[in-house]
Amino acid sequence: MIIYINDKACEAESGSLLLHAAQHNKAHIGCICGGNGICQSCFVYVREGAELLSPPGDEEKAFISDKLFKEGGRLACQTVITGEGTIRVLTRAEHLRRIVLGLNVPGFITYARTIGYNVTTKLPEGASNVIARVRGGKLNPLESIGKIAGGAEYGANFALHTALETLPILQAPFSFVSGALQAPVSFVSGALQTPVSLISGALQETISLVSSALQAPVSFVSGALQTPLSLVSMATGGIFSTANGILCSISGGRISLPGTSCSPDDGAKAKLVENVTITVR
Repeated sequence: MIIYINDKACEAESGSLLLHAAQHNKAHIGCICGGNGICQSCFVYVREGAELLSPPGDEEKAFISDKLFKEGGRLACQTVITGEGTIRVLTRAEHLRRIVLGLNVPGFITYARTIGYNVTTKLPEGASNVIARVRGGKLNPLESIGKIAGGAEYGANFALHTALETLPILQAPFSFVSGALQAPVSFVSGALQTPVSLISGALQETISLVSSALQAPVSFVSGALQTPLSLVSMATGGIFSTANGILCSISGGRISLPGTSCSPDDGAKAKLVENVTITVR
C-alpha cells in the first residue's frame, strides 16, 4: 500500500510501524531515542486514515495531551498500520515549516500554545511512564542505548541523503565524505552494541547462577526435614494404636478413640474376663 509522509508517497505494509515505513522510504520522521518511546521527536499529525492505525497505547498517552490527540497527534515509533487505505501524516517539523513559510501568525501562536501546554502538563507523566517501564522490565536501558546509537547513525545517513537530493552539484564531494564517515560511524555503533550485549549476557548468567545456588539449600533443608517428620509420624501412630487397644479391651470393645474402631478380638477378650467366677472358702 501507499501512505503519504509529508506528501511523499511511501510504500508500506499492514503491521509495520509508521517510523519504519518512513525510514525504509527515506522520508523524514525524527527518531532521537531510536524508537524507545521516551521522547517526542517522532511526533506526527495524522491528517487522514486515523482509523487505519492502532489505537494509542500507554506510552503515547503519557507523552501526548488530549489537545494534541484531537489534532491527530501520534508517536510514529508506537503507531502500527493496521489496515489498507489512504494514510497521510505530517511531521511536527514539516507542520511548523509550513506555518512559518505561509506567514500564518495566528497558526504559529496556536501551535506554540499547544506545544507549551503539552510540555508542561505531560512531562511529569512521561517521566513516570519511563521509570515504570524500566522497573517493570519493559524498557531495558542497555538495549535503549543500542537503539539510540542506531538512530544516530540513521539520522546522519538521512541528512546526507537529503543534502544530495537538494543539491545535486554536491554529490561528488559528499560521496567521498560519506565513504569516509561510514566506517567510523559503523565502528562506533558496533562498539556500543558489543558491550551492551556482553553486559546483558553477564547479567543473565549471574541470575541463573544465583537461582541455582538458592535451589540447592532449599532442596537440602526439605530432604532433611522429611526424615524426622516421618519418624515422628510413625512413633505417634504406634502410641495412638496401643492406647486404642487398651481402651477397647477395658470397655469390652464398646469404646474406641476418635477416628478408630475396636477389633472383634478386643470384645472377645473382654467377655472372657467377665465369665471368670471367684469362690471364697
